[in-house]
Amino acid sequence: MRHVTLVQLFDHPITQKYVKRSGMAHAVACAYHAYHLAIEHGVDPDRATKAAFLHDIGHYTWYRDGKWDYNLYKENDIHAIKGSERAHKLLIRLGEHPRTAKEIALAILLHTDSYLPNGYLELNPLQHVVALADEADEEPGGEHHYRTISDRRARRMLSLLDKKIESQSKEDYIERSM
Repeated sequence: MRHVTLVQLFDHPITQKYVKRSGMAHAVACAYHAYHLAIEHGVDPDRATKAAFLHDIGHYTWYRDGKWDYNLYKENDIHAIKGSERAHKLLIRLGEHPRTAKEIALAILLHTDSYLPNGYLELNPLQHVVALADEADEEPGGEHHYRTISDRRARRMLSLLDKKIESQSKEDYIERSM
């Protein structure tokens, strides 16, 4: 059972402030990528789409002399850490099941290794899907964060995705009960 929908997340002022800052078009695109990847990899599409939609909610804007500084961002950013905490708090406030909120927050935390020292992370399937969804929509130099989408279109697309997730959940339930 879904406790929180993508549209509920979209409508929340915290999402509007922080996801818009990091790129709403990118967030919506990642949610769609995550839906398809979740089906392909046998992962819960509800959790995958929420994590992909919120994965950049922790971004800070790195400017130098009034201009975006991509190198400053790459050297100093910890958006996955901040985003994980921010998304977890938001999901709990909206009534998400605590276990689900934690899984989503961990997927956000691990969607990138940009803040970690060189090394290798072993991701679980949900975390892997969210990382793949982000990579699928990336553009050189962080340009994917600057694409635009109207609120109306974003909300409509997320509503359609919510319906797909509901339909998929019903199909999965019927399949398990047979």
